[in-house]
Amino acid sequence: MYFGAVVSPYHGIIEGASIVKDSRIYEWEPLFTIKTSDGLTQVIHQGISGEVASLEVTEGDTVVPGMVLAFVKEDLFVTGSD
Repeated sequence: MYFGAVVSPYHGIIEGASIVKDSRIYEWEPLFTIKTSDGLTQVIHQGISGEVASLEVTEGDTVVPGMVLAFVKEDLFVTGSD
């Protein structure tokens, strides 16, 4: 079993999560929304598919680049995307 980490590329505050624990996610779907320190809203996507094993942040949490937002139990088969 392989766990992948969804990490923040930004300094900011979590405005919302589009995922919940034990939900299934697919490559490049929106996972989190972050209000960055410069006031922009950024949507976090990840190139992994699988089941959400844990959420490490909640709405209102402050995040920094490299901080883990969630862990995903990745599918073991290759999927394609454009």
